Amino acid sequence: MLALVGAVTACTSTAMGGQAGLPTSGHLTTSAPKAPPAVRDGLKLAVENGRQSPGTVIAGTGDAVYNYGPAIMLDGGKVRAWWCSQMGVAQPNGDDILYSEGPSADGPFSGAQPVFSGSNTSFDAMHTCDPSLIKINGTYYMYYTGASRDNHANGSSVGVATSSDGLSWTRANGGQAILGTSGDVIRENAYGAGQQAAVYLDGWVYLLFTDTTGYAAATNGAGQYVLRSKDPLFTAGVEALGPQGFKPVPSTKQPRTRSVVEAFSADWMWIEAASAFAIAHSTDAGTTVTFWNKEFTRHPYEPVVIPGPWREGPGLVRTPEGHAPIHAGGPCDKVGLDVLRSTVYGGSGAPTNISHFGIDALGLNGCATPEEARVLNGFSVPSPERTADVVVDGKVVRFERGSAAAKFASGVIGWRPQIVDSFKVSARVPAGVPAVVGPDGAAGLLLNGKLFVIPAIEIATLNSSEVTVVTQDQWDRYERLLN
Repeated sequence: MLALVGAVTACTSTAMGGQAGLPTSGHLTTSAPKAPPAVRDGLKLAVENGRQSPGTVIAGTGDAVYNYGPAIMLDGGKVRAWWCSQMGVAQPNGDDILYSEGPSADGPFSGAQPVFSGSNTSFDAMHTCDPSLIKINGTYYMYYTGASRDNHANGSSVGVATSSDGLSWTRANGGQAILGTSGDVIRENAYGAGQQAAVYLDGWVYLLFTDTTGYAAATNGAGQYVLRSKDPLFTAGVEALGPQGFKPVPSTKQPRTRSVVEAFSADWMWIEAASAFAIAHSTDAGTTVTFWNKEFTRHPYEPVVIPGPWREGPGLVRTPEGHAPIHAGGPCDKVGLDVLRSTVYGGSGAPTNISHFGIDALGLNGCATPEEARVLNGFSVPSPERTADVVVDGKVVRFERGSAAAKFASGVIGWRPQIVDSFKVSARVPAGVPAVVGPDGAAGLLLNGKLFVIPAIEIATLNSSEVTVVTQDQWDRYERLLN
């Protein structure tokens, strides 16, 4: 909601009552192998590796006196951030969406630049705020809250813009809102609809959002509703989450009959290894993460808390699809929960000083299905033959030399998930098999006369393979194995 603080206007800040992820870099986990239960229901997760940036990691420049509501994406080897602020150089006067990037969630981040501002017309004439981003087939979709004036009167609505680079944006849907208030109950809190968060999953865009007029909200308007559609603009095929699950609705303006968490300004992501949604929202203890299964019929895990100060909604560190990053230290059992969030009220009385907080949650008992086990792709695990298996696209490449397997793999875990036993052994790599190098430096091992391409010649060295340099014609004529 627009909260006027002195001469500064904030689109969704303190009057709402506000509201952390990068996995650890270690390769070996000491977790014991365990078979996932048939149903994950209310399991208690352990937490470890609490972390916090030493200070502010994201702030506006110039006259940007408040900074909050960040959207964080791991994209192209960088941590990219978009958030709500206000800079005088960006017109019209109102909330703007700023952008910055850095090498990690702790920064250092580049200088802030405005990338999206009010339209001067339509529902977002003055304010654009609360960004949430996903990337589908090379196109960025930014869902944002817009308002045409300071006095909301339930006037906040959700719009969407598209981009090829995340910096230059074009308003979609003809510049009109894709979602507004339902008007089920008119409450004292007159914010309206917004504070949305998007996840892309199995061809669907899932949209979590606030609507202070929703039927299922608390008396103060707190509540989080879910719509989904295979159309990123939500113009067709919309389904709403209600008491009986997802049901088709004729439009996005339908009674809000079910809230998944009593909160404002939440963010969420999908944990592939456990087939679970994780919703980050602020509580007195810090940022609470609440878990739901895909059908929203049960909580697979008890909530966990990322402690530390907060003043406005958290932004989870997510993949471009809005999924949890795969944990390098145990992809089936651990998930990194990292958020960036405002920590203080600044001189304007609005939230600012965005910092990084995080924990690792463990005990997921994940990888129970082939779909969940996709997180194992590229990982090396122990083999029952005292060798090492590397998972490649749902199959196993069995290396005689563990050191060669570790170099080939993207990560190593110290125990064997049960589901790997069901994977076919598609190739075996004995020690000493011949290796070849092409004129461009590409390398491969020859397995029964077929070329198994490897990412680095060091793998052949570790495998005690004799290396032969071949011509481009010879390289091209080899039949490929798994490539």
